[in-house]
Amino acid sequence: AAEDVNVTFEDQQKINKFARNTSRITELKEEIEVKKKQLQNLEDACEDIMLADDDCLMIPYQIGDVFISHSQEETQEMLEEAKKNLQEEIDA
Repeated sequence: AAEDVNVTFEDQQKINKFARNTSRITELKEEIEVKKKQLQNLEDACEDIMLADDDCLMIPYQIGDVFISHSQEETQEMLEEAKKNLQEEIDA
């Protein structure tokens, strides 16, 4: 038959802390995966812009909820800055 297990208050606190920490680790891992995907998207966008032949082409770049058209060079610089910032967040 099953025996009653006596769990002290301290033990329960440790169990709860472990569960919170495990949950937090899972959340952080998911957040890192999302950021890695965003970084890959930025790298793909940089490559696509480099392949564009038309230097006069105005490229829409999303800032918040709005798209603003920039030159190819300006967009490339903005993407590089976004990549750098995102990589720093991933490394932190």
